[in-house]
Amino acid sequence: MAVKKLESVPVGALIPYARNARKHSDEQVAQLAASIREFGFNNPVLVDKENGIIAGHGRVLAARKLGLESVPCLRLDHLTETQRKAYILADNRLAELGGGWDEEMLGIELADLRDEQFDIDLTGFSETPNSEPEEKSEAKITSCFEVVAECEHEQEQQMVYNLLSERKIKCRLSTL
Repeated sequence: MAVKKLESVPVGALIPYARNARKHSDEQVAQLAASIREFGFNNPVLVDKENGIIAGHGRVLAARKLGLESVPCLRLDHLTETQRKAYILADNRLAELGGGWDEEMLGIELADLRDEQFDIDLTGFSETPNSEPEEKSEAKITSCFEVVAECEHEQEQQMVYNLLSERKIKCRLSTL
């Protein structure tokens, strides 16, 4: 199979699949937008020969939210109409199935990111690793208490963080 070439396609020219069965909540679109803002648009949208979206509906919604003028796309013009419809379903469903997560390795990776004071929410995970990305719902929320400390400057913020971390208190830095 020939290697496909990336194209930059204007967001306004992309046509969502009217019968797309995959839903994208406002929260998911916001998470995708935050991911694109942090890491870049690294996962191209898959389109047909007429700019119909095959895969990447959520990323296109996020691109619109971010005000991006164009996005990277791969044109899949080799698919028949039936294959295109099937692939739209398969791309979403197959991503949900499969191997799961190595909880130990996931915990180590998240801990490393936390130690680097990286915003774990940008990964789609919460502070507690699960076998799948945690969707926020009232049924899954466990007790969590938050303390906000207003610091005069960044050095003071770092000092408070270090004190709490030394006492094995989970904490993260953020700037308002």
